[in-house]
Amino acid sequence: MKPHDIREKTLDEVTNDLLAARENLRNLKFQIVTSQLDKTSMINQVKREIARLSTIIKEHELGIRKLSVSKPTADVEGKA
Repeated sequence: MKPHDIREKTLDEVTNDLLAARENLRNLKFQIVTSQLDKTSMINQVKREIARLSTIIKEHELGIRKLSVSKPTADVEGKA
């Protein structure tokens, strides 16, 4: 995913993508150990994706480039 595509997402979405990428890297490492992974280049691709996501989150924290903020859910009237 390109950085400009990532910046169009909300902070929550980017954080979820980062967690998913870290889990994916963990699974790929297990696949290497068990000799199930044929494309070892996938590990480098996932590491780069993690770096991109981490950089964009850090830019948001430092105020360099802001991401969209998740919209709060509206309460439905009539519910107590």
